[in-house]
Amino acid sequence: MSFLDCFCTSRTQVESLRPEKQSETSIRQNLVDKPTLPWLSPSARLSEAVCSTNASHYELQVEIGRGFDNLTSVHLARHTPTGTLVTIKITNLENCTEERLKALQKAVILSHFFQHPNITTYWTVFTVGSWLWVISPFMAYGSASQLLRTYFPEGMSETLIRNILFGAVRGLNYLHQNGCIHRSFKASHILISGDGLVTLSGLSHLHSLVKHGQRHRAVFDFPQFSTSVQPWLSPELLRQDLHGYNVKSDIYSVGITACELASGQVPFQDMHRTQMLLQKLKGPPYSPLDISIFPQSESRMKNSRSGVDSGIGESVLVSSGTRTVNSDRLQTPSSKTFSPAFFSLVQLCLQQDPEKRPSASSLLSHVFFKQMKEESQDTILSLLPPAYQKPSVALPPAPPWTEPDCDFPDEKDANWEF
Repeated sequence: MSFLDCFCTSRTQVESLRPEKQSETSIRQNLVDKPTLPWLSPSARLSEAVCSTNASHYELQVEIGRGFDNLTSVHLARHTPTGTLVTIKITNLENCTEERLKALQKAVILSHFFQHPNITTYWTVFTVGSWLWVISPFMAYGSASQLLRTYFPEGMSETLIRNILFGAVRGLNYLHQNGCIHRSFKASHILISGDGLVTLSGLSHLHSLVKHGQRHRAVFDFPQFSTSVQPWLSPELLRQDLHGYNVKSDIYSVGITACELASGQVPFQDMHRTQMLLQKLKGPPYSPLDISIFPQSESRMKNSRSGVDSGIGESVLVSSGTRTVNSDRLQTPSSKTFSPAFFSLVQLCLQQDPEKRPSASSLLSHVFFKQMKEESQDTILSLLPPAYQKPSVALPPAPPWTEPDCDFPDEKDANWEF
């Protein structure tokens, strides 16, 4: 398969992967410059060290989740030459449709060229037979949705929401500046590293407004979104009419994600798509605690029994940190803890008319984010339990990786999405 041969990138050219045979120069010319920030994640400095394309250099520890509509398994692994913990996504390309292969191709290309501290990066990509291996930094806190399930089943505090959303929206703004629509902004695509860096993942869902060198005002590409992502989609994306959609559709998803973080539940999750669309088109602006848009089932998310849930599993995950978790900061916030600024942010994002929604750049200047300090990650770490550092129990030696004899099981509840 010729497609397999092109998946070997380690900050190198991948000519056969490029859509419409764009050159590296032409792509870079269309990208805005990476911002100069005073704080740089240590993972950025490790990327040059962890660049091996030899599968034997990675010791798989444990599967920590699934992604890409269950076609990808996500593993915690150790880069044996350096001892660095990494995340490895393994996908059987032979099980992917042509549309899925194009999505993987897009994600690999864009991650190669996008350089921003709040965008999840791929350190290296290669194939082992028909299996695609993607090596990424290990995000010790996992996703924001994992934090909700583990520590904040009824919602996060406003301070923590502000820190998480600020980093994610900053990454989203970078994508929008480069003419890309994310189309899958949600808590499970917001990752937090052990040193407090928030990054936006899910690049396989991106769609570019730039075609043949021209930036269009709207696009009319309506992929078959899975039902699991529909609660976050804007009315115009669900409506799929001749008006199309643009980057403002992501802003609507920011508002839904803010509700998700504030309440611990996903709005509209149990609604039929038609009812959901009618509610989004005709209903009033939603508040983060509007119970009419949340699942009505009695089953609530429960706290994990483990000390920390970074998507690694309760059997091996015990924090090695020394900080004491303050139970007060893990308590469920009441409606009184949300400021008028937060409600204002949500209402602006959830405007039914896309033109009335702010841009990502304007959103970063909203009064809700005024208290953020870009130069420090200390605030978010003070609001979270100690991060996972290494397995505290001995794991059996991992045998050399071999191709499985069977396909992955059909598990709908993936713990770690990318």
